[in-house]
Amino acid sequence: MTDPIADFLTRLRNAINANHRVVEVPASNLKKEICKILFEKGYILNYKFVEDGPQGTLKVALKYDPQNKVCAIKSLTRVSTPGLRKYVGYKDMPRVLNGLGIAILSTSRGVMTDKEAAAQKVGGEVLCYIY
Repeated sequence: MTDPIADFLTRLRNAINANHRVVEVPASNLKKEICKILFEKGYILNYKFVEDGPQGTLKVALKYDPQNKVCAIKSLTRVSTPGLRKYVGYKDMPRVLNGLGIAILSTSRGVMTDKEAAAQKVGGEVLCYIY
């Protein structure tokens, strides 16, 4: 696997399309940070790191609307790939769905959203768009 972040987003996307409540993905520190952001912004119910094997797994509980069974995550889009990295400065932050979605960035100060990076005046690599 050459792009673990794309694999993580694809597993989430497939679980949402199949209406699964929980999805398990191989863990890494970057994926933990992305899950932390998704939890803080209300896109997932919860996440848990399970230590089994050399790598461990992340169990992510997806968030659905109780009335019409629609997931809180409408779209997951990978932006920066191993073949074509996408970097932005703090003045050129992308606006996802006119400010309603979030862009997750990997910066020198850690993984954060586009709004947090702009507030701290730090740029970085755009990992993905979520809305």
